[in-house]
Amino acid sequence: MKAAVVTGFDRPLEVQDRVRPEPAAGQVLVRMEACGLCHTDIHAAHGDWPVKPSPPFVPGHEGVGVVEQLGAGVTSHKIGDRVAIAWLGSACGECRYCIDGRETLCQHQANSGYSVDGGWSEYAVADAKYVVSVPDGVSAFDAAPLTCAGVTSYKAIKVARIQPTENVAVFGVGGLGHLAIQYAKIVGGTVIGVDLADNKLELAKELGATHVVNAAREDPVEAIQALGGADVALAFAVTPLAFEQAFRSLRPGGRLICVALPAEGTMQIPIFDTVLKGIEIIGSIVGTRQDLTEVFALHAAGRTRVIAESRKLDEVNTSIAQVLAGEVPARLVFEF
Repeated sequence: MKAAVVTGFDRPLEVQDRVRPEPAAGQVLVRMEACGLCHTDIHAAHGDWPVKPSPPFVPGHEGVGVVEQLGAGVTSHKIGDRVAIAWLGSACGECRYCIDGRETLCQHQANSGYSVDGGWSEYAVADAKYVVSVPDGVSAFDAAPLTCAGVTSYKAIKVARIQPTENVAVFGVGGLGHLAIQYAKIVGGTVIGVDLADNKLELAKELGATHVVNAAREDPVEAIQALGGADVALAFAVTPLAFEQAFRSLRPGGRLICVALPAEGTMQIPIFDTVLKGIEIIGSIVGTRQDLTEVFALHAAGRTRVIAESRKLDEVNTSIAQVLAGEVPARLVFEF
């Protein structure tokens, strides 16, 4: 089978011919139909984060495909089911976080495309308990970005506790941000899209943003404060500056939702403003299997749109370069 492999953090990925894996007990073998390119995949391939994956490995945690083989003991899925392989490859199922519905905080989890091989391959094995069924009303091409970009932005909207008519600033109208705009609209927020590119701001307006701010031409803090300030600011741009601008755009009582993971890894936050204005700073990490099920249901009901472009796996290095250069409107999806 063909797979895109990270052989070293300072090298381009190699598209290799590998032996098709066999599912172990409790696993399923999935014939991949599509897998998205997430910025996390790029961080993984470059070894950007403190806890690094171990080359060689196959990235990809927005994988969608058809179950072709069942490992021993699997009863939750059958051959022919379409399923999604998400970032949460597996968890212990027994800790307080797994039990109380916060499984993505499990300290013994495995992550697709990071600690275990992911979906940038023609076939992948996955834990049968942690793949999520994709409904008939959702194509594999759309389901791929929803499996991470969708569920991550959806979870961020949930933890933000947005009330109808609240101002919601979305910093970064990309793979996650374009979906966050739609989820914020669904819960009644008044959305302000912030980006550096006019084409992405036009997309933001098309998807329901009431206001847009080009941060390359004007100070987004001043622009948002002129609108009354943000009740919620969602940080999807992979730069600490955007996080700091998002914080300063908040009105008293506002909530900063930290989602992106810049390689730099730190931001400066004023303690006095945080305390005196009653600002909340909330970290939001992907979403659960239930969150992803809800994301698929919303899309099947016609409530969301996925903006993405198709690529072939052989184009993996060019695709990564395009994402890093900001040349992609929202998401890229490898189709098999």
